[in-house]
Amino acid sequence: MRTVIFREHGATDKLEFAADFPEPQISDDEILVRVKACSLNHLDIWVREGLPGLRLPLPHISGCDISGEVAKAGGKISRWKEGDPVVVAPGLSCWNCSFCRSGADNLCAGYGIIGENIHGGLAEFVKVKEYQLLPKPANLSFEEAASFPLTFLTAWHMLVHHAKIGPGKSTAILGAGSGIGTAALQIARLTGAGPILAMASTEEKLAKAKSLGADHLVLTGRGEAKVSFHKDVLKATAGQGVDIVFEHIGPATMESSVKSLKKGGVIVTCGATTGPKAEIDLRYFFMKDIRLQGSIMGTFKEMETIVRLMADGKLKPVVDSVFPLEETRQAQEKLLSRDFFGKIIVKV
Repeated sequence: MRTVIFREHGATDKLEFAADFPEPQISDDEILVRVKACSLNHLDIWVREGLPGLRLPLPHISGCDISGEVAKAGGKISRWKEGDPVVVAPGLSCWNCSFCRSGADNLCAGYGIIGENIHGGLAEFVKVKEYQLLPKPANLSFEEAASFPLTFLTAWHMLVHHAKIGPGKSTAILGAGSGIGTAALQIARLTGAGPILAMASTEEKLAKAKSLGADHLVLTGRGEAKVSFHKDVLKATAGQGVDIVFEHIGPATMESSVKSLKKGGVIVTCGATTGPKAEIDLRYFFMKDIRLQGSIMGTFKEMETIVRLMADGKLKPVVDSVFPLEETRQAQEKLLSRDFFGKIIVKV
């Protein structure tokens, strides 16, 4: 099959298009999906560069967000048949541990993500377990359907589960032009939160963020070691700050995120695109009774909710651009450039 692999960790020049990579062989409880589209995430970058503690058999195929059609179903599979259009839930859980049995399958002791821990969707075919499949919303193209699983699931878990977002909850969304930022904007608007503050590095991105529901727009710097925006947040909220800061940037923004919170507020974070270590002033936490909440992906039940909202048109994928599989390297370089709004898709 055609695929994009890397044989060793490193920069984008390690990505290699392969025309004759072995097709996955499925067992009786697995399904072979013919990939139609796969969107890119920063996780693809980190896996290619090499994550501490992650030991992958090489060569590896990345790609976490997948849409396609059932190509073949194992003998124990009865729900799905050849040709069914599907979306792949990116999380991998055991479904036997105490976390899985309680519904917190994203906290499974053996939790993984397709494209990170096993071969992913930057290929003509990918094999999955039955529990990973959901029907593709009929109102979405394959490119649109590949653009929402990981980012919308992560944003939903952050805002709905952890931050308890809802009517009247003021929310600051960092990186509003990113895939996860565009998801967070829509979820915040859907839940009746407000005011919603969107932060982005260009006026063009802010204009698009406004069309997705932002009430206030904050232009941030680009490429600085520290990004300061809390004065703009305080000005927009009459000096009060916000209830929720949606954080996924890391050390470049954490200080300003802390200063942007009102008393009793929460920073919820799922990533660290500017590095893994951030300095914080603990006095803000006990003087303002604020908290920092980590979040990883989301549950399968939440994924089902998101698919339903997509099918109902209440949430909508935001596609920036589409690249052919052979140009995956250029697609990843665009992701690294930050010159995009929404999701970058690889069409297989």
